[in-house]
Formats: sequence, structure tokens, C-alpha cells
Amino acid sequence: MSRRAALAALLALLPALAPRAAPAQNVTVEDPVLRAIWQEGTQNGQAGRLGQVLMDSIGPRLAGTPNMQAARDWVEQRYREWGIPVRQERYGTWKGWAAGAVHADLVAPRRQTLVAHLLAWSAGAARPVEGPVVVLPEAATRAEFDAWLPTARGKFVLTTPPEPMCRARQELEKYALPETVKWADSVRQAGRRAWAPRLAAFKGNPGDALKALDSAGAAGVLTSNWSGGWGATRVFSGLTRRAVALDLSCEDYGLLARLATNNQGPRLRVAAETRDLGEVPEFNVVAELRGSEKPDEYVLLGAHLDSWHGATGATDNGTGTVMMLEAARLLKAAYPNPKRTILVGHWGAEEQGLVGSGSFAADHPEVVQRLYASFNQDNGTWRVQEVQAYGFLDGIGHLARWMAKLPRDLSGRLELPAPGELTNTGSDHYSFLCRGAPGFRLTSEYEEYRQYTWHTTLDTWDKIVLPELQTNAITAAMLAYLASEDPVPLGRERALAPAGARGGGALECFPPARTFRER
Repeated sequence: MSRRAALAALLALLPALAPRAAPAQNVTVEDPVLRAIWQEGTQNGQAGRLGQVLMDSIGPRLAGTPNMQAARDWVEQRYREWGIPVRQERYGTWKGWAAGAVHADLVAPRRQTLVAHLLAWSAGAARPVEGPVVVLPEAATRAEFDAWLPTARGKFVLTTPPEPMCRARQELEKYALPETVKWADSVRQAGRRAWAPRLAAFKGNPGDALKALDSAGAAGVLTSNWSGGWGATRVFSGLTRRAVALDLSCEDYGLLARLATNNQGPRLRVAAETRDLGEVPEFNVVAELRGSEKPDEYVLLGAHLDSWHGATGATDNGTGTVMMLEAARLLKAAYPNPKRTILVGHWGAEEQGLVGSGSFAADHPEVVQRLYASFNQDNGTWRVQEVQAYGFLDGIGHLARWMAKLPRDLSGRLELPAPGELTNTGSDHYSFLCRGAPGFRLTSEYEEYRQYTWHTTLDTWDKIVLPELQTNAITAAMLAYLASEDPVPLGRERALAPAGARGGGALECFPPARTFRER
């Protein structure tokens, strides 16, 4: 076999090999349902197969895009194939938008292709646009800024401070002299202080400056939101209706800033394909295993299906989606007639403010009132490390009992802080927590996730750790089973926060923004 043929054969095998990634097999489980979940999950795990399709074939899942609708339809179809009742529940509408190819080139004083991503819902360019690159000016008053503004027409404007160095800090601290680290910090701080006057006319609000540039006919607005990790920037939404809004890599943005501030005549040529699709409906996907004894009491597994668009949303939150999909498949195989109703929610528009889960909670007070336990997962780089009970006093005891029944290979690596965090508004668990319902969170190691994959251009399939993703799905299925079977009522009394601490007492529910206009 030639090298080329051997490589092609290996690549063809990769999707099939992925599901076989699984935990160790030498585990004794006494409970027959837990044993069945373990055996199905370790011997016939589908997490890798599911994840490969979601991340590679469907891709990023920004609210309002065709990809997001394709993802919802794909999730629904998986449940139907497994014989699990499922529905798409409409909760609102969003700005419909589709992005195509993006190409940005420095064309003067030399030529170089740059790493660029469109900001979400930004305008594109019907044909390639070329223009000079300038820096947002210093302006103490709005009148000074308005006097400069006509000169921005047809230009690309740098609107965020450049980084003096794009090295990950941990490498700098490991290899550089202490005085070099101090120098790097001082240069960065000085650069941010020097940038502040450029937004003084807008009282530090960059959004108002971007809107003014858009109205003035700027060809484009350029940003760079470096994550602090090698090659990773965070890509969010744009505020322009006419001007192309681009995020550039840390170094490419720094290159343009250095050329512009040193009067070396940088010019940019940008081609950006987008389609405005008008207002489109948005949905949650909700699967249901109906309870056989207590159908009006609920156990909820949840994860948001949407993502930002700078990459494929692998760890935020494709892994959470796959984890709950696979958990539902395992439950159907090992526990098809649960005592309590088990729901699986694949929420929309979490990245826009918990919109999908918040809408579901608002629209289904009967679920919230009779919610026995919910488990949410939203950072999937590594194995679930911690279960956050958010101060529910009964919840801590119940979780401890459930975790004690898990195979040692799982429970031995899980932590249960008591009382743990009392609040955290950062994911869909909060939509239920703020309404007094037990919203628990399954969390993984955060440090590397926040630096390298959270909302970044590097959040792709290759960051998924397949054995740990399969283990996470097994853990979620087992916890849902144990919660469904538990005969002891779970009270809703929460621990009190220490004097002066945040997060105790009543929590505020934020009304979900069900349309783009409410955002």
C-alpha cells in the first residue's frame, strides 16, 4: 500500500475509532441499571461519533444562522432514531445571518494574508473593499471626534488597543527573567493607559464609537480580543450595519497598529460574504423520557446547543450537547421507564444571555415548580471534576448519596463543595436556580478552557478529549437515574451567605431577550 493510500485509510477510520475511546473496563457495579449504563457507555459509546458530526459537518452554531437550525434538526433526528420523544419549542426570533468566505490582505507597504474573522451579524462586502488603515484618534470631546470623523470615510479603523506581545503569560513567566516579566506588564499597562483618551469622547464606551464610524462611511472597523493564549482571540458580535467588522489575530492586529502609528501607509483589502436573512424563529430542542410513577416530577439534563462562530464551538458547548445526547441514549437503553420524567434540554441563544433556557423556565412554571434536580454542563475541555450544588442544603446530601453509588472510577474523581458557590449567572443552570429550583452544575477544569477555547478561534474538534467526554456522558446518565429513583424529597432551602458576601438570599431572574431588538 502506498503512503498516500495508507493515510487515506487512516483518515477514513478516524470517525469509527472515536467512539471506542472509553474508561477502564475493570469496574464492578452492583446496581443493575448503573451496570447497564456503564456497560453500554464503555462498550458501545457514541460520544465520539456524535461529536465528529456536530463539530465537523454542522460546525459553528450562532443564533439566527442556518447552521443553528441544522444543528437543531440533527439533534431532533438523533432522538427520533433512538425512539425518544422530542420536540422543538419556539421561544422567540433572532436576526438571521449567514457568513461565507472572509479574506483580508495587507496590500501595502507589503503583501500578507491576515487571520481575520467576521464579528457576528456584521455587514459584509458585496465586492472586495480596499482602503487605508488608521488608528482611532485621541479626542477629549465628542466635538473633536466629530470634526475628525469625516476623514474616516473609506478607511479601516483600528478600534481596540494592540498587544505589545502575544506570548502566553505562563511561558513568559517560565522562561523570561523576572525583570522582563515586569517590563512586559509595564508596557502593556502603559499601552492601555495611552489608549484610554481615544475613547474619552464616548466616556469609554467603544460601542458608540463603532456606531459613529459606521454612520460616517468607514470601510471597516477592526478589533482584536486576545485571550492570552497562543494564537487565540475571542470573537463576539459586531455593531455595524454598513462597515465590515473584523476581528484580527493578536499579531496581525499589532502589525497594522505598528504600521499605522509609524506612518508606514498600511492598506487593507477585504472580501467578506454575508447574507442578511431577516428575522428567523428560534427554538429549544427538548427530549423526554416520561415518568412511569411520578410523571409530573422532573429531572432535567441540560446544555446549550448554540455557540459563537469564530470556531466550531467544540468545548463551548458542543461537548455539553454531545454529553447530554449520549446520556439520553444510555438512559433509553438501560432505564427506558424512569420513575420521574427525565427531560433533556438543548438550549438556544445561551451566548446571548441564557435566552433559550430562560424562556423555557418562564414558559413552563409547572416544570420549575416540580423540578426535582437539574444537571447542566457548559465547559467540556476535560472530565467533570466538580458538582456545584449552589448551597441547596438537601441537594448537597442527595448529591453525596448519589455520588457514593457511582462506580469508584467516577466518584473517586468528583468533588462536591459544601455549600459551594451560592450563585453563578454564567450558564443555563441559573435560569432554574434563580427561580428557586435545584440547578446543579457539572464543571471541568477552567484555567486552560478560559485561556484557549472559551469563545475563541481555537475551539475546535481537536481540543475534545474523547475518553473523558464519554465518561462525562456516563456520569450524567447515572446521576439522572439516581435522581429519578430517589424516594426522599429534595427540599429547596439554601445556605445563607456570610455577612457581606454576594450571592445569598433571593436571586434575580433576568427576562430573556426573545428577539434581537431586545438584546
